[in-house]
Amino acid sequence: MFNKIFAQGPQGGGQVGGASGKSRSDAGKEQREHATSSVPRSPSSPATPKHKVWLDNPKFSDFKLGPCLGTGSFGRVHLAHYLPQSRNVICATKSLSKASILKTKQVIHVKQEKGILQRLDYPFIVNLFGCCQDDKCVHLVLEYVCGGEFFTYLRSTGRFDEQTTRFYAAQVLLSFEYLHSQDIIYRDLKPENLLLDSKGNIKIADFGFAKQIDRRTYTLCGTPDYLAPEIILNKGHGKPVDWWAYGVLIFEMLAGYPPFYDDDALGTYQKILTGRLNFPGHFSRSAKDLIRRLLVADLTKRIGCLKGGVDEIKNHAWFASTNWDNVYNRRDTPPLRPKVSADDDSSCFDDYSKLEPMKHEFVLTPEDQKVFEDI
Repeated sequence: MFNKIFAQGPQGGGQVGGASGKSRSDAGKEQREHATSSVPRSPSSPATPKHKVWLDNPKFSDFKLGPCLGTGSFGRVHLAHYLPQSRNVICATKSLSKASILKTKQVIHVKQEKGILQRLDYPFIVNLFGCCQDDKCVHLVLEYVCGGEFFTYLRSTGRFDEQTTRFYAAQVLLSFEYLHSQDIIYRDLKPENLLLDSKGNIKIADFGFAKQIDRRTYTLCGTPDYLAPEIILNKGHGKPVDWWAYGVLIFEMLAGYPPFYDDDALGTYQKILTGRLNFPGHFSRSAKDLIRRLLVADLTKRIGCLKGGVDEIKNHAWFASTNWDNVYNRRDTPPLRPKVSADDDSSCFDDYSKLEPMKHEFVLTPEDQKVFEDI
């Protein structure tokens, strides 16, 4: 079972996936070495989101492409300007190779990503502006988030203090509360899939593994370090897997490496199933208690999944100083501030200027193209 491959496709980092330029295992090893030397509910969005920008029936030729921001197994993201009708909309185009999508059987994930993003409207989630396609690619047109990958800041710092960790954990928590209220599970939480806007607030990106559910699902997907035991054991899973991953994220922000890190993926899975946690000495008592209660294999005991729901996490001692209304309205000053000079500044992303043009493994037949008609 452990030898199954968890297909990442274009997912897996930042604006597109893999934009950090490193494997997660390499980065995790590097970070570990570095690191060891009454609560208001967030407001609900309208049933039909009213985005600030929606591009009706855009064509890919309408976009002037800027630098590549990230690359994945079958996708690339570029900074872009949408220019028709004297408009200049700054955005990011996520171009996914149709041939690679078909070869890796990721059509359903692409459809889910587009469909889910089209429905969502939340301060800490990247907006979808539109979608188009040509003979070779599906192009998702996304809000451009110029501050770069959250992972880059964590990697350069080594680890975050509790104040910084709590600030960003609160924004992720409200995002998960919103997604779960829409019966959507995210399933791919990790620092690489979090972006920072120009002011330093979180934007969750990469919804390729997100899914609308009304019962358990059995798809094996995600990043090894963040997989809940029920995914590894193929028992069927639901919203609780996001709270497990949330506990892993808090640990990684505080420690600089994930709690079940191992040089080998199989070793990581074994550690997850064993569930033994080794906390660095600088973790506070309340942080350790919250993480322990999130990283519980028994779903009947995992905080966030109990009778009190997400409010039990919000009311935990570790969040005692958090004003949830201020979090939702982004009133507090973010602890991280990206150094950007303009809305289309791309300096916070890695340089991909030497990449070869994206290759397509085969030419699609008319029958192949029909698969993409409803995207």
